[in-house]
Amino acid sequence: MKTNVSLKSHNSFGFDATARYFVEINAIGDLQALIKSGELQNRKTLILSGGNNILFQDEVFDGLVVYINTKGIEILREDENEIIVRSQAGEDWPGFVRFCVGKGWHGMENLAHIPGKVGAAPVQNIGAYGMELKDCFLQCEAMNIASGETKVFTKKECRFGYRESIFKGELKGQYVITSVDFLLKKNTSLHLEYGNIKTYLEQNGIDNPTLQQLHDAICAIRDAKLPDVKQLGSAGSFFKNPVIERAQFEALQKDYPDIPHYDEPNGKVKVPAGWLIEQAGWKGWRDKHVGVYDKQALVLVHYGGGKGEDIVDLSQRIQDSVETKFGIKISPEVNYV
Repeated sequence: MKTNVSLKSHNSFGFDATARYFVEINAIGDLQALIKSGELQNRKTLILSGGNNILFQDEVFDGLVVYINTKGIEILREDENEIIVRSQAGEDWPGFVRFCVGKGWHGMENLAHIPGKVGAAPVQNIGAYGMELKDCFLQCEAMNIASGETKVFTKKECRFGYRESIFKGELKGQYVITSVDFLLKKNTSLHLEYGNIKTYLEQNGIDNPTLQQLHDAICAIRDAKLPDVKQLGSAGSFFKNPVIERAQFEALQKDYPDIPHYDEPNGKVKVPAGWLIEQAGWKGWRDKHVGVYDKQALVLVHYGGGKGEDIVDLSQRIQDSVETKFGIKISPEVNYV
């Protein structure tokens, strides 16, 4: 265990927070030994994966940061139509998706290029371009940080919702996901309807995309609208897309005929938060240290020299502005620590 460790390289915003205590987990045995030692029960604890969806509000995390860095990918079962593949929690998510697509396995291609680690993906139920993690999720194994016992969580037990799961709600801080099993297809139709996928494919002369071409297209689309965190700190999409009642949407549509939207199965309507923020005048806004990305209003950025509280303040101002203008509450997708 190390003390007073900088977390600057462990959060994509690039804030120079410090962990009072820090330990890296490279094997399940390391985690079991840590739990047995009682360290997790004696101190405030943060389980850290890729650090791509975290906002450190304070300059010092006065507790223990447990960095999960376990590796390994294995095939559990395979037949002519399906495959079950297991990934250890510390595997890089974009790399894992790239690996599966390269093998010709369908099911997670629309989730390409989302930064982070595999173990964090179920916590957030990550999603993009009409697909969510739950669509390819089979089960995960997690370790209870109080007892050290492992438990397998089925899809139903994870209680997935829109950027939600039981690990972000009822069991927050109680379990560490150690591995995730995915059920993928050998051959199935591609999801091309969401966002500007079709437009990109048409502009690049791709009429009947392969699995690899769809993966590469989504990577290119994301690169075009999201900053490289190595150059400009951010957590990607900062806010969730709000889901509103149809009556409220239809009232808004009278004033904004071109408002983008996606119909939800429950009769409600999802409205892009980025569009709302842009219409409220925030796109490209910048203060000294933080701002709103000029290519995508959904992304809050850190130019350097700032603090987590600067992003917290900016996000609240944006939320208040959107609610005043549209009567819609938007909430952060990013986890505040």
